Amino acid sequence: RVFADRGYEAATVREICRRAGANVAAVNYHFRDKQGLYTQVLLRMAGAAQLERMRATLDQSAPPEEILRRVIKARLQGLGADQMPDWHFRIVAREFAHPTPAMSRMIDKVSRPLYERLLDLIGQIIHLPADHEKTRLCTHSVMGQIFLYALACPILSKLWPGMKTTPEQMDRIADHIADFSL
Repeated sequence: RVFADRGYEAATVREICRRAGANVAAVNYHFRDKQGLYTQVLLRMAGAAQLERMRATLDQSAPPEEILRRVIKARLQGLGADQMPDWHFRIVAREFAHPTPAMSRMIDKVSRPLYERLLDLIGQIIHLPADHEKTRLCTHSVMGQIFLYALACPILSKLWPGMKTTPEQMDRIADHIADFSL
């Protein structure tokens, strides 16, 4: 919450430890420094279970169109009403506006492997190599639709008060994204 409230630069290890009731030396011992702590915050926000579900979905043997549909559903399943607290959204928004070195670590460790697998999957669907510009543009279009719901639910629920992030509605949204994309 300190990172969300103040941003990475203005947050202090001292305040974080005070709020957590922890010793400042514990941050140095477990994370080396503020950057290490912040990197772990980002990685935990990404959710190990969610990432494993995405990897497992991408590893399935099925037609690529069906795997894409499953990937979209797997990603949207974690967006229940209480799955992403407000402070997660604020950290992500700050990180997009002012990327830190921790974001680069997260991209290399988490995002890039999934992105490359998604490029390959969509390349199979459109019969182009993974590194083709059109494959990348199509992949970014799918990702953009998912990111809209993952990151802008607080805004979307104001624009569409009937939108609830129930599992049933998220499944309908996932089906829509897949149908629209395919």
